[in-house]
Amino acid sequence: MPIENHIRVFRAKEGLTQEDLAKKVEVTRQTIISLEKGSYTPSLELAFKLSEIFEVSIEEIFYQVEDAK
Repeated sequence: MPIENHIRVFRAKEGLTQEDLAKKVEVTRQTIISLEKGSYTPSLELAFKLSEIFEVSIEEIFYQVEDAK
């Protein structure tokens, strides 16, 4: 099952640019772009960092979607 996320939504709520968020979680802006596009699945460590920054659970940021068959 693919994993999708609400990173763009939470980032916008916090008023953060992709660059700002990247610096806070110690990754590149390109990583944030890939996460938001859904083309990159984060490590558990990165998922925890994002959850701490947004002050929500990991499950509120990341969720699985069923494949349309």
